[in-house]
Amino acid sequence: MLPDTNLLIAAHPTLYGYLKAFHLISVVCWFAGLFYLPRLFVYHAMTNNSISSNQFKTMEHKLFWYIMTPSAVLSIVLGEVLAHGFNISGIWLHLKLILVGTLVIYHIYCFKLMDDFAKDCNQKSHKWFRVFNEYPVVVLILCVILAIVKPF
Repeated sequence: MLPDTNLLIAAHPTLYGYLKAFHLISVVCWFAGLFYLPRLFVYHAMTNNSISSNQFKTMEHKLFWYIMTPSAVLSIVLGEVLAHGFNISGIWLHLKLILVGTLVIYHIYCFKLMDDFAKDCNQKSHKWFRVFNEYPVVVLILCVILAIVKPF
């Protein structure tokens, strides 16, 4: 049987605090990318000249590979370390993990969309990307409520 969560946190308050802080920092960075990449797609879908299109391709690539993806991996790894290392559990956590899973799918789909732009075969309108851009906002709101309020 695993020790009580409060005892684990009390025994290692500094470690727990740093892990939680770096988890939150990586989540903020990941969400910055999840908010900004689809916004770049909006503008990319509206452009009709190759110079601007190539600039968007470069920006999208760098954002996805240098900020979003490392932040996503770090967020997930640190979240797992916190949950398993400090015996954090509850229905709220399971719901949050389901939402994180949908964000991973969204992240992967962003790669597919970015690849379509890179190959100059995007078929979606800037209006579609404006709606697509709202999903991470909803997930962020729900995840914060689940993690802070722990309603279940």
